[in-house]
Amino acid sequence: MISNLERYKKDLESLLKKGEELNLSIHLECFPKEIERTLKSQGGDRVKKAPMTLPSFSDVYQEWYSEAIVLIRQLLPDRLEDFVRHYEKPKPRKYISCENYRIEDYLQGLSVTRFGEKVVGPDAAIPHFRQQLAIVKAVKARFESSLFDIRQLVQADLFDSELDAARELAKKKFTRAAGALAGVVLERHLGQVCDNHGVKVPKKAPCIGDINDVLKDAGVLDVPQWRFIQHLADIRNLCDHNKKTEPTAEQVEDLINGVMKTTKALF
Repeated sequence: MISNLERYKKDLESLLKKGEELNLSIHLECFPKEIERTLKSQGGDRVKKAPMTLPSFSDVYQEWYSEAIVLIRQLLPDRLEDFVRHYEKPKPRKYISCENYRIEDYLQGLSVTRFGEKVVGPDAAIPHFRQQLAIVKAVKARFESSLFDIRQLVQADLFDSELDAARELAKKKFTRAAGALAGVVLERHLGQVCDNHGVKVPKKAPCIGDINDVLKDAGVLDVPQWRFIQHLADIRNLCDHNKKTEPTAEQVEDLINGVMKTTKALF
């Protein structure tokens, strides 16, 4: 089975390759004559081949952006806001200029003219994509650096294995044991989320509910997330502590699926 480390490395290489192609593509779309002259200087065949081999920026960018966000959120979360800022239109925006033009405007084909003169056009998006590509390159640099803490990636592999074990227990009708194991994974993951955000839990031996409350109070969780995790905690408590009522197979399945979702979406 491919590890998270290998998967992240493979995804990064693919993102960077696609990003370099998109960088050429957006330049070709904005400055076709200049790019054509450059390609001619490098060999006549490249002029004919380039448009055929490069992806359409407008068609492929959204897919690239969505994949990049997932990796940045996991590996370089402090740059996520910068990455998104280069894509989204500023709000509110009373007028459009080179300073506030974004990639989202480019995808909508937005250009602004005044008295027949160009004020801002699609080429204003190029610096923003260049910055996004630089952030993805920074992710790779951090990933390959000996200073990068791989603990979370290894831990994610362990969590996946433990949740697989919980599914096997549930399949064999060991419902309580399956729910208890999934609950342990959730509790440890929430503890890691606290560490990631510098959130202190005052209790020495906190339960899932305690950690959940602290994360909500710190603004890490919104109310729907908090309620969802509290629901998972209730099922876990039913498996661990309530000996009078048996947890159902459906409840334990909900718990395992919910924990899997939380470990993949909350960092």
